[in-house]
Amino acid sequence: MTRREAWATALIVFAVALLVRAAASAATVFPRPEDSAYYVGVARNLVEGRGLVSDALWSYATPPLVFPRPAFEVWLPLPSLLAALPMLLLRGDPGGAGGISLEAALRAAQLTSCLLGALLAVLAWRLAADVAAERHLPRGRARTLALGAGLTTAVYLPLVLHATAPDSTTLFGVLAVGGCLLATRILRNPGNASVRDPRLLGLGLLLGAAALTRNEALWMALVWAWLAWRLPNTHRALRVRLVGIVAIVSLVVFVPWAARDWLVFGNPLPGQALANALSVTGYDIFAWQDPPTLGRYLAVGPQRLLQMRVDGIGHNVLTVLLALGLPLSAVGLIALPWGARDRALRPLLLLAAATFAVTSLLFPVATTWGTFLHAAAPVHVLLIVVATGALDSALARLAVRAGWTRQVAWLGAVAAVGGSVFFAAALLPSAGRQATDTARNYAVLGRQLSALGIPLGTGDNVAPIITDFPIWAAEALRTRALALPDETPEAVVSLAQRFGARWLLLSGQERGSWPQVLATGAPKASCFTLVPLPQPADPADAAAIAGARLYKIACPATATTP
Repeated sequence: MTRREAWATALIVFAVALLVRAAASAATVFPRPEDSAYYVGVARNLVEGRGLVSDALWSYATPPLVFPRPAFEVWLPLPSLLAALPMLLLRGDPGGAGGISLEAALRAAQLTSCLLGALLAVLAWRLAADVAAERHLPRGRARTLALGAGLTTAVYLPLVLHATAPDSTTLFGVLAVGGCLLATRILRNPGNASVRDPRLLGLGLLLGAAALTRNEALWMALVWAWLAWRLPNTHRALRVRLVGIVAIVSLVVFVPWAARDWLVFGNPLPGQALANALSVTGYDIFAWQDPPTLGRYLAVGPQRLLQMRVDGIGHNVLTVLLALGLPLSAVGLIALPWGARDRALRPLLLLAAATFAVTSLLFPVATTWGTFLHAAAPVHVLLIVVATGALDSALARLAVRAGWTRQVAWLGAVAAVGGSVFFAAALLPSAGRQATDTARNYAVLGRQLSALGIPLGTGDNVAPIITDFPIWAAEALRTRALALPDETPEAVVSLAQRFGARWLLLSGQERGSWPQVLATGAPKASCFTLVPLPQPADPADAAAIAGARLYKIACPATATTP
């Protein structure tokens, strides 16, 4: 393939991916899930001049527990920093009541995620081209395999969805796949591993940027160190330079952020992320009085600990990798052992294996709430390339057995792209409707709370509300919000007293043991008084908040004996 042909193909893949993501994003008016709202909200606060802060206090494990909350005690900042760049153009937007409206902020963040998603499709095309070259495929088959993988990535539902809801997923995918592509080129021809080698400097920058995106960058670094150290026919000094130069560059990128975390949270590393390994339910991330501990974790017993891992593996395979990518994801999973033989895929395969194993076995509960989901973009790309390669090989063997004189490799690419388009077209509208419903829910709740005279805002004179979805509430209502812990009424009263909260808002879904626990007669359940929300005149608005409940938190005075 000539340089001109390569550029033309890359531009086609990029354009298709960008158009698909733009169309999907246009139908999404609210950031779902909550972590997407968090990244968008922090970027908005930064652009508005408030700094890297959030008005949602959704986890109580890491001090300081103050408003506004310093951001990224668990997650990492680069997705918000990139989302803030297009958001700078929206300063002073009148739709945001003195700032940037949430929908406008989302649109700006979607621009970044759409561009990154299109770049990821180009990287998948390049990876498949490397596989084709390694297999010494004829020119026509090689082009078809690479283009098919790139276009499939452009329309693959699990990857398209993350462009509509900006978070760390797509950015980590770009950095991880880009790093793996660069790593294979260095390993193929390490040269003298000079500090002036732009490939080593580039890999260090990609690793450092990945470390500012997701904690799984650690596995990227270990994979590189392991492959570089095992490089055959090289001397120790060269291997030391291969590992050391990349490590130094990546640390130069990451250390300033670690220093910030040390100053703000008292720990340069995301210690709370490690505590998530001790979760026994997903609601433990909201714990107030009953946080995860080793003793509490071991007390559930070996049978439950084993079941957690079975559930985690099942979730990661069936829900994250298989369900939304059918039918191509099934082909990729089945063909993965054969695809593992390709050297071009080895760094990505090792990264995928490490990420899957750690999230499934060490974070089996947290992974069911999204840990592997948001680190899985590189794995999706791996499955796409393996699946398209398997379809190409199968059709080539079929052509030989049938005695066909014309190449039919294009059928595999058409099947991969067509199947992905079908699933995306069928399921994307549902995601758009969910976002619209959530946006309406909070818009109506905001009006009804104001009608009751409940103050909302981010100022020091406004008390926070306790709620089941604190990040959504904070960003949609522009108010301070506390996460409702799945604990006793007595614990929630303690939380309310600590922060001066007087209201509990349940947006319409059951959340763990709430609100059922209030009917059990538990201590201090009487401190919660149900306050009816005003009925909206619009039937659609009324339906949007049909399940919402509002409770006033005020404990009755204790009678005293004269």
